[in-house]
Amino acid sequence: MRTLRFLLANLYVCLFGLLVYLFIVGGVQAASVKFDKGTVTVNVNETFTLDAVVDAGSDQIMSTDMWILYDSTLLEAQSASAAAFFPAVTNNITAGKVYIAGLVTDPGTYKTGSGAVATITFKALKDGTATISYDCRADVSNTSKVIKNAVDTINVIVCSQNGTSIITIGTGGVAPTSGVAPTTIYNTGTPPTSLPQSGIVDELPRLGIIGGILIVAGVLLRIFLIL
Repeated sequence: MRTLRFLLANLYVCLFGLLVYLFIVGGVQAASVKFDKGTVTVNVNETFTLDAVVDAGSDQIMSTDMWILYDSTLLEAQSASAAAFFPAVTNNITAGKVYIAGLVTDPGTYKTGSGAVATITFKALKDGTATISYDCRADVSNTSKVIKNAVDTINVIVCSQNGTSIITIGTGGVAPTSGVAPTTIYNTGTPPTSLPQSGIVDELPRLGIIGGILIVAGVLLRIFLIL
């Protein structure tokens, strides 16, 4: 009898440990794009730099497209230089927008984790407060993307996780709420008809396992108390 109770107690502890592991480690992290600095303070006519950073989350990725928006009355994007995360990086700068693309060059290779794709140099033009953000929408093609390493082209970005950078120039001012592209949570490759990776649909298998463990643990605890 003591042996049975000992085994049941050990099994209960193991199930509890597995449950904790699933909660802490088993979650899915979303892919996103952000900047290395969330705020910058600069004087008029001075320059500053921002790193455009991609975060692969839980995925293996092969490329990213970054469409960066800024107020061209307050800032001037002067240049964009390749950083180390991707071996191939291109860019294009127009008034109010910077486009950066980074990708792997060898078939079968991929990137994980996070890293700077490019470093952008801006010049402050006049006093004010500007928001630099990523254009990330489901209804246009020229939008920020993070492409998963897969046979099909699958965009795994979750726009709501993207970062912004608030730039205070000289005496500053109120950051504008208009002129910043809306963001949408999506995960495409096919039209966005389902929730992204961090949604409840993708969590159902893990939640089912957790529920099963709780049921088994409850039964074992009841048997343990009866013995």
